Amino acid sequence: MARRTTRHASPQTRDRMRYRWIVLGVATATQAAAAFFVSGIGAISVHLQRSLDLTTAQLGLLVTAAQLVPLAGLLVAGGLLDRYGERWVVAIGAGVVAVALAAGSLSPGYAGLLVALLVVGAGYSTIQPGGSRSVASWFASSRRGVAMGIRQAGLPLGAALASSLLPLVAVRYGWRATLLTGAIVATVGAGLFACAYRRPPAPRSTAGGMAAQVRDRPRTVRRSTLTVILSGTSLISVQYGVSILAVLHLHDTCSLGTEQAALVLLASQVAGAAGRICLAAWSDRSTRGRHAIVWLCMIAVIIGLAVLTTPAGHEPVVAAGTVVWLGFFGFGWYGPWVAHVAETAPPHRTGLTLGLAMSANQIAVVTVPPGLGLLVDLTGSYTPVWASLSLLVVVALALSVGLQRRAS
Repeated sequence: MARRTTRHASPQTRDRMRYRWIVLGVATATQAAAAFFVSGIGAISVHLQRSLDLTTAQLGLLVTAAQLVPLAGLLVAGGLLDRYGERWVVAIGAGVVAVALAAGSLSPGYAGLLVALLVVGAGYSTIQPGGSRSVASWFASSRRGVAMGIRQAGLPLGAALASSLLPLVAVRYGWRATLLTGAIVATVGAGLFACAYRRPPAPRSTAGGMAAQVRDRPRTVRRSTLTVILSGTSLISVQYGVSILAVLHLHDTCSLGTEQAALVLLASQVAGAAGRICLAAWSDRSTRGRHAIVWLCMIAVIIGLAVLTTPAGHEPVVAAGTVVWLGFFGFGWYGPWVAHVAETAPPHRTGLTLGLAMSANQIAVVTVPPGLGLLVDLTGSYTPVWASLSLLVVVALALSVGLQRRAS
C-alpha cells in the first residue's frame, strides 16, 4: 500500500517523502556530534581521574556541569524553536558547543573544564528539542515512532563513537586533546544542519493530532504528563548512572582492564542505539500505546540493576552482559518516550512541550551523577548505587501504572 501511494503521488509529494529521510539523517548526525564529548566522559573516566586526581563525585560533577544550564535552557530553546524554526537555532547551538570545547582544551585544569562544560550545556539545550521537533514536523504519526527512535539513536551512536576514539586520544595526547576532538566533531554537526536542513513546505495537518483528541480532557492530560515525567526522570537517572559508572564498576569490581571496560560500554551504547530504533518502531504498532513500551523498559532495567547487586554481578562475563542489557533498555526507552511527548503537544507548541518534558529530565541529570559518585565514595562500593537506581525505577513504575489506571 505504501509503495502504491508513493508511485501515484505528485512529484512534490515524492520529493517531500524522500527529503524527510535526509532531514532524519541530518538531525541524527547533529545529535551525535553535539553529544560526542559529554557522552564520552564515561569512557575516559579512569583517565580523567588519574590525570586530574578526581574523586568519583567530582567526575560526576563534570556531567552535571554540562547539564546544568539546560534546566532553563531547554525552555528558552523550545520557545525559540517555535518562533524561529529549527535550522539556525540548532546550528548555532551546536556551534556554541564546538567553541566551548575548543576553549576548554586550553584550560589549566579541572575548574576550567567545569566552566567549559557549563557553556557546552547552553549550546546543547537547542539540540534535543530542535532535532525532535524537526523530525516530528516531517513524519506522520504512523512513522513518527521509528523516525524518533532513529533520531534519538544519535546520542548513543555519538557515545559509541566517543567510547572507541576518545580513550585512544586521551592515552596518546592527553585529556585536553579529547576536548579539541569534540570541538571538531561538533563543528561538523553544526555545519551539516545549517547547510542541509529545511522546514516542511506547509504545516502538517496531523501535528498535535493527539493533543486535539484530548484537549477537552485536562485531567487525563495532567495524569499523562505526570506519567511521562515519572518514567523519564527515573530512566534518565539509570542512563546516566550506567554511562558514568559502568566502566568504573567493571574496572574496580570485576577487575577488567580500562580498555576492556570501555569496549563493554561501547557495546552497551551500540545496543542502546538499536534499542531506540527497535523499541520506537514497536511503539508505532503497539495497541497498548507508547507508554506500555516504556514500562517494559522499566521492568527490564529493574532486572538488570538487580543482577549487578548480586555476587553474579561481580563476575566479568555476567556484569558485561548486564551492562549491554541495560544499554538496550536503559538507553533505548528514549525513542518511544519522546515520540509520545511530541504527539501530546498542542499545535504549534511542539518545541516548548518537548523543552518542558526534557527540563524535568534535566533535574535528574543534574543531581544524579554527582550524587551517585558521592555514594560510591562514601560506601566504597557500587552495589548501593545500583540498588538505589533500581528502587527509584520501581517506585516510578508503580506510580505510573496507578496513574494510568485512574485515567482509563
